[in-house]
Amino acid sequence: MNYKTDTNGYYGNFGGAYIPEMLFPNIEELKSVYYEMMHDPSFVKELDCLLNDFVGRPSPLYFSQKLSTKHKAKIFLKREDLNHTGAHKINNTLGQILLARRLGKTRIIAETGAGQHGVATATACALMDMTCVVYMGQTDIERQLPNVERMQLLGAKVVPVTSGSQTLKDATNEAIRDWINNADDTHYIIGSVVGPHPYPEIVAYFQSVISKEIKTQLNEKLGVASPDYVIACVGGGSNAAGAFYHFLDDTAVKLVAVEASGHGLQSGKSAATTALGRPGVLHGSKTILMQTEDGQVVEPHSVSAGLDYPGIGPLHAHLYETGRAQFLYVTDTEALDAGLALTRNEGIIPALESAHALAALDQIKFNSTDIVVLSLSGRGDKDMITYLDYFKKHKHEKH
Repeated sequence: MNYKTDTNGYYGNFGGAYIPEMLFPNIEELKSVYYEMMHDPSFVKELDCLLNDFVGRPSPLYFSQKLSTKHKAKIFLKREDLNHTGAHKINNTLGQILLARRLGKTRIIAETGAGQHGVATATACALMDMTCVVYMGQTDIERQLPNVERMQLLGAKVVPVTSGSQTLKDATNEAIRDWINNADDTHYIIGSVVGPHPYPEIVAYFQSVISKEIKTQLNEKLGVASPDYVIACVGGGSNAAGAFYHFLDDTAVKLVAVEASGHGLQSGKSAATTALGRPGVLHGSKTILMQTEDGQVVEPHSVSAGLDYPGIGPLHAHLYETGRAQFLYVTDTEALDAGLALTRNEGIIPALESAHALAALDQIKFNSTDIVVLSLSGRGDKDMITYLDYFKKHKHEKH
């Protein structure tokens, strides 16, 4: 089974580039320059320097004694929350800003849900002296206000989106419209493994540093190159794509993708795409998405803004269809409880996205010898209001 894209940008049955004619020249140029840059030693060196000296990579692989005792396995947290800007998103935005510079683009646009990709894009633009415009749903602006303020402080213009559910899907729609209207001077930095080819491949490649480091770190700590499990949350799925990347062809490694089931799979308020969706086209690629009988996108729901998306990236759709990855589903309440538990037990406040992956540990029966790596994709500063509201309502319970 092949888990890389074919020449048309498909992972099995999913992927491709479903784009307006006006964007065709941009996509072709992007593809050409990206493949050229990947093999350019000066680009690789510059990106590596930025990841090391600006981002603070490699991010630690932390052995959690308490989680290991609870779940009767050897559980490690890949600490992407310790990156500069607080999440994995910076790995991709730095790679893409170098790509934009080589393309001769001077204006950057992005979409964001949780705000972490917006902050990472604004950070990269400040570093490279580029204009930055970030589209963000009004609902997400309200629940992720600290990140909105960070973006503005970094010099980005944050554009509220008030259509649809006013979340990530709608922000992406507006960013694509902007790109169509400003294709000459603008590069669109997509934050997840979604969109038309070559974006899913580009984002997965820039995030693959996560699994590359996991291999090195496990070898240093335990003398093994691969874990038994890699677990990561999935909205569009960039942190999962990065954590899975170097293990895709190693079928001895179990890949576990965790989606947000919101209020429950059958509640009508969920973002569990693989459980509720079917094949269709969303934001420029063929994938699995939640849709009505006549093909209208169903509005997703998750307490986590970064997982509040009605589709998944085409790589993950392929992993689901082929059975290469196991997909699990975690509710809002389960994620909040898991996030608060890590906070109290380990002194680590995780992003609500990452808390979904933590909650999924309860659904897996491990062997005592299993080596488990969980991608802690971001830190929870941005989710403090949500955590505190929940904590105040449930403070009589022990976490």
